[in-house]
Amino acid sequence: MPKQFDIPRAYRSDLIGAIKKRRALSDTRKEDLSPTRVDLGPVVFYIARFFGFCYGVENAIEIAYRALEENPGKRIFLLSEMIHNPHVNSDLLSRGVSFLQTVDGEQLIPFSELRSDDVVIVPAFGTTREIFEKLERLGINPQSYNATCPFVEKVWKRGRQLAQQGYTIIIHGKHTHEETRATFSQIRIDGPSVVVRDKREADLLCRYVRNELPKESFFEDFAGRLSPGFRVPEDLERLGVVNQTTMLAEETHEIALMVKQAVAERFKGDDATLHFADTRDTLCYATSENQRAMRGLLAESADLAIVVGGYNSSNTSHLVELCEGRVPVFYVKDAEEIVSREEIRHRDLLRGVVSSREWLPDKNPVKILISAGASCPDAMVEAVLSRVASLFPTAKALQDSGSAASLSA
Repeated sequence: MPKQFDIPRAYRSDLIGAIKKRRALSDTRKEDLSPTRVDLGPVVFYIARFFGFCYGVENAIEIAYRALEENPGKRIFLLSEMIHNPHVNSDLLSRGVSFLQTVDGEQLIPFSELRSDDVVIVPAFGTTREIFEKLERLGINPQSYNATCPFVEKVWKRGRQLAQQGYTIIIHGKHTHEETRATFSQIRIDGPSVVVRDKREADLLCRYVRNELPKESFFEDFAGRLSPGFRVPEDLERLGVVNQTTMLAEETHEIALMVKQAVAERFKGDDATLHFADTRDTLCYATSENQRAMRGLLAESADLAIVVGGYNSSNTSHLVELCEGRVPVFYVKDAEEIVSREEIRHRDLLRGVVSSREWLPDKNPVKILISAGASCPDAMVEAVLSRVASLFPTAKALQDSGSAASLSA
């Protein structure tokens, strides 16, 4: 039975909880990716099979609120945002927690101002070795409230094992993201590493693996994303791929295949395992499940999709990417972004936060796909459903749809 975390009641939803429980009981193997259909009459919602809080996020939230409960009167700090959800972070701030850094690593409060009796919470993304060591030198135990996602730590462990075996580690991620900065720091001391953001950068790297480009330009092409002392071509002879856990799992797999093919072409006739390490076991289950569920959701014929999550959430943005070109998609951080039937505020992945007019089609029924990022509370998903339903005066009450008789998969 999966672990039950103690998270604040405000983040939960009886409706969403009932939907998830029903699907879990009817699909114990997690093979049915069809969405849950909630028919309110003039509007029909299709809710993704998997969405919302994952194990790592619930674990982090439980640790953060436990730190508050166990340390009354003490100064409590977060290294940066606990997770990429503005409401969760705002609630922690309102309870007296202070952030030491921004998500980009900008220092908000100098470490020199910390005292040994302060409490410092490590967020779900983890942090660098350097910061762990800095806190220890200040007399603060960073393990007391270490909320690093276990699946992120799994990537670190696997990456370090391979680095110690002589492999160079390619990290598929955004090099400015907290998790990728942490993974890079955790691995680079044990061996060389390089960060690639996408398949385009991976293809460029593969050209260096195959000795198609002069090594001098390598350091310019990958500036700021290399471990110190990186050597070309020596450090491009034995390679393994790990990822920022919130990236597109399918893209990580494709990058790994590209790298495997590149070393095979360079070292024809050699045993493939001498030059490429299989690292499929580092893919995050929740990221993969949510993305698979989105593909199942997109199999439905619908008028539009709404994806709920923080605007700086990497995993949420990748769910939006899967929708683009398939169905009109609106990426909203909460129900307040749904202004009216005529207007919706949302994040466009290229243009930033924008307003769109006439976003709801004039038809009956309107069919809407619904999903949410891994750092989005169930309560926020229910709030979005309620807000959209309120735009249809003749819609059935959403709360009445929580019974098994009203739901269909």
